[in-house]
Amino acid sequence: MIKNYLKIALRTLWKSKGYTALHVVGLSVAFCVSILLLLTAYFQLSFDRFHQDADRIYQTYFFSNNPDKPSKGSSMPFPLTPALKAEFPEIEAAARVMNGSSMVTYQGKHFDKMVRLTDADFLNIFSFELKKGNRQTALTDLSSIVISEHMAKAVFGTQDPLGQQLLLGGEGNQKAYVVSGVLADFPENSSLQYDAFIRTENAGNYHQDKDRWDASNHTVFIKLAPRVDQASFEKRLKPFAQKYFAENFTNLKRQGAKPDERGDLFAVRLQKLANVHFNTDISGSGAVGTVYAIVGIAFFILLIACINFINLNVARSFIRAREVGVRKSLGALKKQLFFQIWSEAVLICLAGFLLGAVLLYVLIPEFNAFFQAKLSVAYLLEWDKLALILAIFGLVTLVAGGYPAWQMSRFNAVEVLKGKVSMKRPGVLRNSLIVTQFCLSCLLISCTLIAVRQVEYLRQKPLGYLRDEVISIPVGNQENGQKVLQRLRNELADDPSVVAISGSEVNIGRGKDGSSSRSMIGFTYKEKEITTDWLHIDYDYLKTLGIKLLDGREFDPAFATDSLDHVIITESMARALGEKNPVGTFFQTDSAGKRIQIIGLVSDFHLYSLRDEVKPITMYLSHDEPIEYIFVRVAPQSLLTAMEKLEGAWKKVAPRAEFRGTFLDENINAWYKSEQRLAGMFSVASGIAILLSCLGLFAVSLMMIGQRTKEIGVRKVLGASVGSIVLILSRDFVKLVLVAIGLATPLAWFFMQQWLESYPYRSPISGWVFVAVGLGAVLIALATVSFQAIRAALMNPVKSLKTE
Repeated sequence: MIKNYLKIALRTLWKSKGYTALHVVGLSVAFCVSILLLLTAYFQLSFDRFHQDADRIYQTYFFSNNPDKPSKGSSMPFPLTPALKAEFPEIEAAARVMNGSSMVTYQGKHFDKMVRLTDADFLNIFSFELKKGNRQTALTDLSSIVISEHMAKAVFGTQDPLGQQLLLGGEGNQKAYVVSGVLADFPENSSLQYDAFIRTENAGNYHQDKDRWDASNHTVFIKLAPRVDQASFEKRLKPFAQKYFAENFTNLKRQGAKPDERGDLFAVRLQKLANVHFNTDISGSGAVGTVYAIVGIAFFILLIACINFINLNVARSFIRAREVGVRKSLGALKKQLFFQIWSEAVLICLAGFLLGAVLLYVLIPEFNAFFQAKLSVAYLLEWDKLALILAIFGLVTLVAGGYPAWQMSRFNAVEVLKGKVSMKRPGVLRNSLIVTQFCLSCLLISCTLIAVRQVEYLRQKPLGYLRDEVISIPVGNQENGQKVLQRLRNELADDPSVVAISGSEVNIGRGKDGSSSRSMIGFTYKEKEITTDWLHIDYDYLKTLGIKLLDGREFDPAFATDSLDHVIITESMARALGEKNPVGTFFQTDSAGKRIQIIGLVSDFHLYSLRDEVKPITMYLSHDEPIEYIFVRVAPQSLLTAMEKLEGAWKKVAPRAEFRGTFLDENINAWYKSEQRLAGMFSVASGIAILLSCLGLFAVSLMMIGQRTKEIGVRKVLGASVGSIVLILSRDFVKLVLVAIGLATPLAWFFMQQWLESYPYRSPISGWVFVAVGLGAVLIALATVSFQAIRAALMNPVKSLKTE
């Protein structure tokens, strides 16, 4: 029986090679693209879920219900973790995690590595596999270091690393550590990334800040005991917050803050480990909305392909109606007819799936490169991914192939043989599906245009400094930034193409080193709680970046006290202080600290991306703290040769450090890679969606016009012109497209308005976007249908009537 079904199905498909090819091509593209997108989303949603007790692991964060708006922060003070462990027995383990990088030295060789600081409990919280060493004792000693497999291979080669001694730190500031363990490399879907771990007590500021509750610089992870509820534990944390952060409560009340719906002015709260990657309010680097958008795009493309399949098969069912009638009259059952017709759909879907799999294999490298994804063939062959792929195949085969087969198997044999097959309900279905197709296509195109406009807006918006003429160079760990900066100044002092040189501890944008850092402090000034970015800079910072000085002066080598107690602030900082003329004003960052004087006021500038509103910035000078990035401003006429010239100078002043210079414009563009990837996905998806929609419209119009051959012949005999016939044949399809545009426009506006709400700086949604999309969709539909309509209108009416 099955053999006969397949044999007949193959013969039928071979007789209609054109339609079969349309089906296979459309389905293969849809399968390929949707699977790539769904697996990308699946990968993002799998972040940090691989840990054995992930459901019991939480990151702590501070909640503050400020008068203007609530704020959250993941940066914790050193004494928090010991206090939590001492006062809450339900905490099974707790560990501080500090970001860090260091120059690692072994037998005279130097390596730049990501060396994080943590506590002994880290290995009891997270289930990263320990390849060598003892999990319970690997981090108990302050001079122990646990390294990754990758670092072990890079530093020691094939030699056993356990017990080997490494030196961490720069010249004159090195400390010896003994390798006590080797961790497996972190998976790609891990928020925690590392090359090595040492104890938190080795932090340079640990001893001076270990008892300070107002100095925060690291994240904290805790593992609760089984069956401890998050909500009830957070309630238990309320007295803890009031005990150790009483000053925060006092300041918030003084500012007029009110408790939130949970009754909190200030609180220590928890977020699940699975949410860390996506919670951008606290510390996440991803946006869950983007993942859902990817899932939506994949679903849209599959839906459009299924609609094509259903429309074509329903349209062709009237051609095959007599065949069904004859089979029924000869005794075929509904079930047999269903399986016979459905077997054709299964073969088409299988062919489309196999061709899609070939496309998938070929396109994975390009997809990864374009969208910075992490997919691989091995990843696709894991059992859960294969189950997802097979589920997609089964769903498309069942829905897209099953409905037309079920519809055709229900034909009444007597009516079919008399030529009385009703067109009403299939026509409504066909029109509804065409509207749905073009609605989804217009929705995707509108979203694409709005997303592209927003990315361009973010990239082009003035940031308060020069970015086309300034080059940023990461110093790295193998050189002393202060010394390199001075050497570079001396080397380029007589070069007329160099306008100014300065340095800072924080980069602007994201350079080739890929790192980003932020230092913030909070203090009370005139009974107001002030939070500001605390930015270490060097001489000529304002001149180098072209930041406008509004009042006072810049740091000057002629004033020795500038490096002791003087700062320059931005307009936002002045507003936060409540000072209209802040130059000359003094403030203190803590009760025991020295008085700091403001010597300069500058216009606001965006030190970080436009995803956040501009923040108050306080700039200070220090000859002891490191310079991590050097900025060089070059003359506009020297832009083409500047990078090559700087690289030559860099080799002289920093021979051990790699030159990784980039223009600030490149760095700033790197801030918005996620938006660019989303816009790219929308672009590709909308292109494929409109292509599939046109493919379906072309095939349906061909079928519908073929069924109206006699009508066209009669109209021509009665004197109808070619233009009028084309208009008659095209207008019904254009009406459907206009309905689709009417449905897609408010949907696109609503969804993209919600997406834009997450940006404090955003490009307004313009009406021309929807007008352009509407005109484009109508023209594409007209072009698709008109080809067949013109061909039918030009046909000899005598031949049409004879054929019919």
